[in-house]
This record gives sequence, C-alpha cells and structure tokens, in this order.
Amino acid sequence: MKTFKNFITEAITEKLTTKEDIQKWLDEMLIKNYSISSNLIVNVKGDVDLLVEKLTIIPVQFGVVTGNFIISMNYLTSLKGSPNKVGGSFYCTDNKLESLEGSPKEVGGDFYCTFNKLKSLKGAPVKVGGSFYYYGNPDIKDEKLTTKVNGYIFGNSEDD
Repeated sequence: MKTFKNFITEAITEKLTTKEDIQKWLDEMLIKNYSISSNLIVNVKGDVDLLVEKLTIIPVQFGVVTGNFIISMNYLTSLKGSPNKVGGSFYCTDNKLESLEGSPKEVGGDFYCTFNKLKSLKGAPVKVGGSFYYYGNPDIKDEKLTTKVNGYIFGNSEDD
C-alpha cells in the first residue's frame, strides 16, 4: 500500500486522477483557497507558486487562478495543465519548453517564458494585460507575436 509519505516524495509523471490525490498534492504544495470541480479542474483564489519543485509535468488541470501562476525553474517540457485564465502574471521561465501550447488563453499581468528551448511562439496567450517576455530562446527568429499585449514585448532581438 502506498503511504502519503511515498506519494509526495515520488516523482509524478502522470496526471493525478482522483480528487483525494489532487487534494493531497495541492496541500503538499501549500496551495490555498482552491476548489476542485467534479471534472477535477482546480480553481485557485490567489497565487500558485510551484517554483523549483522538480516538476516534469503539471499533474493537475488548473482552470482559473486569480493571482500569479509560477512554474519557473522546473523540468517542464509542456504547459499542459496550466490554467485557462490567470489574473496576475504567468511565469514559466527556465524550463525545457519547446512550445507554448497549453499556456493560458488570457493573462492579466505579465507573461514570462524566457530561457527555455522554444522553437516558436505558437500557442502563446491570446491576450496579455502586461508585457510579454521571451528572450533567451535563441531558436525563435523573426517571428511576429499574434498575442494582444497591452505592455511591451521583450524578445531575442533589439528590435522587439
């Protein structure tokens, strides 16, 4: 039988599929003010801070996060599981992302996807209320961002 201690120390390589497992993981990650819908989508009133948690995947599906969503400095190769909407800023800096597929559709603050292995900006949010940062991804060349950005765009070249 798997104990809770084993559960939290094992690397999670698949989505969590029960409400109980999702609750345990959210509690261990110190995520507060969350609700889990019947279809296992997690909404959070406030921030989600998963900075430096050695994540290779986002093991739950987030829906709406009213604050910041921070998943920087992990080992993510995909943004699957990211919220559809983030009220604050979205940080996925310093991962192993090659694509922005799965990123939120709407971000109220800034969007940071710097220092990954991005090959294109395809899959970027539709709308960013602040600035969009994607420098440190040298494989992106001369690509025009289609996202509606209310702030500035900071890319790989000085012309951005």
